[in-house]
Amino acid sequence: MYTFRSIVVTVPVLSLLLLLAACTPSVAGQTTTNTQQTVTINKGFQSQASPIPTVPPYRCSAWSSNNAPRPNSTITIYARITKNIVPVSGASATAVVHFKSSDQQLGSQTLSDNGGYVTFTLPLQGQQPINVPATVDVTFTNLPGAHSPLHCTPAFFTPQ
Repeated sequence: MYTFRSIVVTVPVLSLLLLLAACTPSVAGQTTTNTQQTVTINKGFQSQASPIPTVPPYRCSAWSSNNAPRPNSTITIYARITKNIVPVSGASATAVVHFKSSDQQLGSQTLSDNGGYVTFTLPLQGQQPINVPATVDVTFTNLPGAHSPLHCTPAFFTPQ
């Protein structure tokens, strides 16, 4: 009896295993060689790199004394100019404030001091809405050896 029960259980289990083996995908059509291409880097690759840009001789930037002033306060706009990292004195500078509704020239031309600095006083007088940024463009002219004016990185402020 024990033998009969073993045969009854073993035959269906073996049949099930044979059916599962028959359902697996065939690998006969696949090749065993690696089809990945080999990458080769040409030695002339480095000669194709872009050249490092040259640093311009004249550089300048502008900033405000307070980036978050009160709407009716007075702030100072600073700018500095250098030539090959050396301060430039005697360069003429002008500044224009770009408010939301209009532009305003700041004073007249100012000459840079021995440190290359210029300053402009800006009374805001509520001309710029709260939480709306404004920018100030500073331009230097009268530069020895330069053929055009130099426009600085703009200063900015946002009334709070």
